[in-house]
Amino acid sequence: MFYSIPEQRPQTALLDSINSPADLRQLPSDQLPQLAAELRAFLLYSVGQTGGHFGAGLGVTELTIALHYLLNTPDDHLIWDVGHQSYPHKILTGRREALLSIRQKDGLAPFPRISESKYDDFGTGHSSTSISAALGMALADRLQGLPHKTVAVIGDGAMTAGMAFEALNHAAHTSADMLVILNDNDMSISHNEGGLATYLARNLKDKLDATTAALFEALDFHYTGPVDGHNFDQLLPALEKALNTPGPQFLHITTLKGKGYAPAEKDPVGYHAITKIEPIDQPAPTKSSPKFANIFGRWICQQAEQDSRLTAITPAMSEGSDLIAFSKRFSERFFDVAIAEQHSVTLAAGMAYRGMKPVVAIYSTFLQRAYDQLIHDVAIQGLDVLFAIDRAGLVGEDGATHAGCYDISYLRCIPDMVIMTPADEQELMQLLQTGYEYSGPAAVRYPRGSGTGIDAEPAEALPIGKSRLIQQGQHAALLNFGPLFPAAEAAAEQLNLTLVDMRFVKPLDTVQIDNLCNDHELLITLEDHSIKGGAGAAVSEYLHTSGKTTELLTLGIPDCWIEHATRSEQLTECGLDAEGIIQAIKKRLA
Repeated sequence: MFYSIPEQRPQTALLDSINSPADLRQLPSDQLPQLAAELRAFLLYSVGQTGGHFGAGLGVTELTIALHYLLNTPDDHLIWDVGHQSYPHKILTGRREALLSIRQKDGLAPFPRISESKYDDFGTGHSSTSISAALGMALADRLQGLPHKTVAVIGDGAMTAGMAFEALNHAAHTSADMLVILNDNDMSISHNEGGLATYLARNLKDKLDATTAALFEALDFHYTGPVDGHNFDQLLPALEKALNTPGPQFLHITTLKGKGYAPAEKDPVGYHAITKIEPIDQPAPTKSSPKFANIFGRWICQQAEQDSRLTAITPAMSEGSDLIAFSKRFSERFFDVAIAEQHSVTLAAGMAYRGMKPVVAIYSTFLQRAYDQLIHDVAIQGLDVLFAIDRAGLVGEDGATHAGCYDISYLRCIPDMVIMTPADEQELMQLLQTGYEYSGPAAVRYPRGSGTGIDAEPAEALPIGKSRLIQQGQHAALLNFGPLFPAAEAAAEQLNLTLVDMRFVKPLDTVQIDNLCNDHELLITLEDHSIKGGAGAAVSEYLHTSGKTTELLTLGIPDCWIEHATRSEQLTECGLDAEGIIQAIKKRLA
């Protein structure tokens, strides 16, 4: 048991001899517990050096070893649902030393990635996709006459998503040879919500194994379990039997998230991931400014005090969206629906139809999963739902799977949708209030982390579609959409540009744009979003349809995948830091 993160590299002689699963399979089985102990030690040390996810990986250490011990990877297929748990897998598949670069620019990806290793069968940054992908691989192998085995490892948190049960249902219909392993640790990122989580917990507690088996055997899966996922004497024979039995197999194992690290066992939510450990001689960090999510959390509690119709809905993001205080103060109006983004949006639609004022707190990358519900169930019916879209724009170390670069594009085409982009924390307060008071679907997008450090206070709603002129310059006008405002200010000051805080992507402040076209030769749009279909594209469309001949320069995230790095590094790479913006404008003006 570890009680602190090792700051010196531990002695891991057995682990150091494993450079591929083929090496692992040469070990006698009685050495596997020692290997697990060394793997845990190295995982703790490496994440202490880099930061990252480790609670889930500690929980599946024995399972990872057992799977690679019994499977013939990479010929056999192994899909990890949500890559948070894949660090031990990376260590055992030739990336032990490279793990010290994980989540860093040009280093290992934070999730499984098919272009990174032949042992990564599928990219899994979002949850609940593993069974579908594994079924597709199993059926493809069957069609081609290939004898490979296929395994999907999915957590009980990810099993709350409807997609997982859609795949289970279809797998039974096909009678595919595949194994689904349910890693049951009573957790997703936070504690699981919903009937399935309660069902599993109750049945395990009361040892009603037959009842649990009935749930999955009703779907024509052969159920085995529950098995202690930290005990090789139980795990290896159960796995071997399931792997060698034809047809859809379901193995239920129980694990402890954070296993082997006492603080994580006690607080699996707080230790889902950590930042890297700084050297002891580093100066103490200064008090951090409130994050945009904290401002949202403050606003929604204040608004709930004034309006009893307000409800808060989140798909398993209560901590990340800063809804903990709300959940305690207004528990009867708080709904964590688990990993069920589609359901969260239609649930909000139903509430809105019956006179409530639902606020859906959701990350940009996860709102993508509920797009049909947003259009069909909310927008077409003109229902009064506010979407608080966190993690909009580049998100840093989690990389392309979690980047919120596309929400403007996919929201802007929806009729009657109001889309707002606050430049700072105070404006977030104002625009949340604006969206809440608007009658119809509205969205406020804001980034991960902190902004300018303003201690935002409650504010009145703004006029819909009204921008703010910051300074008057010459020749060119810079139209800022969102949190890159400090860089926009620096560029406007140095280049003597007119600067406008646009606030609204839809509806655009076309009166302001008309005025700018009368006095300027060039308009420049700036956004923390893809330039394809983004706010700049909206301005371009308006200029075209209104017959304006003013030139336009659009600055934003280029049309490519932006790999994991710090957010600052990503912005620099995209030319969206102050210096990059200045140079792009100088080049165009020249």
